[in-house]
Amino acid sequence: MPNSILSPSEHSALLAFTRLLAAESGAIIRRYFRTDYSVDSKSDESPVTVADRQAEERMRELISDRFPAHGILGEEYGHHQPDAPFQWVLDPIDGTKNFISHGYLFGTLIALTHEGQALVGAIHQPVVEDLLLGDGETTWLNGAPVQVRACERLEDAVFLTTSHYNVENHQNGPAFEAVARRAARYHTWGDCHGYYLVAVGGADVMTDPIMNFWDRAALVPIIQGAGGRITDWQGGDPLYGSGVIASGGGFHDELIRQLNPGTHSG
Repeated sequence: MPNSILSPSEHSALLAFTRLLAAESGAIIRRYFRTDYSVDSKSDESPVTVADRQAEERMRELISDRFPAHGILGEEYGHHQPDAPFQWVLDPIDGTKNFISHGYLFGTLIALTHEGQALVGAIHQPVVEDLLLGDGETTWLNGAPVQVRACERLEDAVFLTTSHYNVENHQNGPAFEAVARRAARYHTWGDCHGYYLVAVGGADVMTDPIMNFWDRAALVPIIQGAGGRITDWQGGDPLYGSGVIASGGGFHDELIRQLNPGTHSG
């Protein structure tokens, strides 16, 4: 984390505050996990529940009380103070489809950005209470540093995506199919859980062909802090490009070339 942006004490305080946001939102989500609640559909036909809304409301309340000059961008309630240099980026339940299916492969995404640079990111699984927290230099799982694992060949890799069929709607579907078939193992362990697995060394590649800003902002300091690579689908800026690819880094550039045949990757 650049010293020109935050002092060591500010850095520590922001990490502690991120832990608080995770704890408070997680307590709300756990109350609704595997209970009877209604599921609504948003304009893009994605599901949303009372747990999503109340968890984001609580995080917004805490941020506004502690950092009234900061902006907030959340999946459920949009943008507050969009011109502020510091922006908190919130996805209360990333993987709502899994949540409403009573599964565990979901989490809360929390990020802090400063003028377009991601400073802090968190993935919180509120049921098992795992907190993955990164600042671009180090990533911790429940307080212990974690690292991506060494993998130099796609043929040895655990390769993940969220939805196989979604790739052909937004990227080169045949190229992705060919790459996935070459991997040692291919799974749809998706949404934020896939990026969690890359960061802790349980998987080697995680891909999503298209993502919203609140889906991706937290991932950047987490993957980079664990020693991995994260780019958009074409190898460019992961915050603002097309889709996201995260890996341990050993064959990332070659992976980008294979997923984008006939084009120049960044």
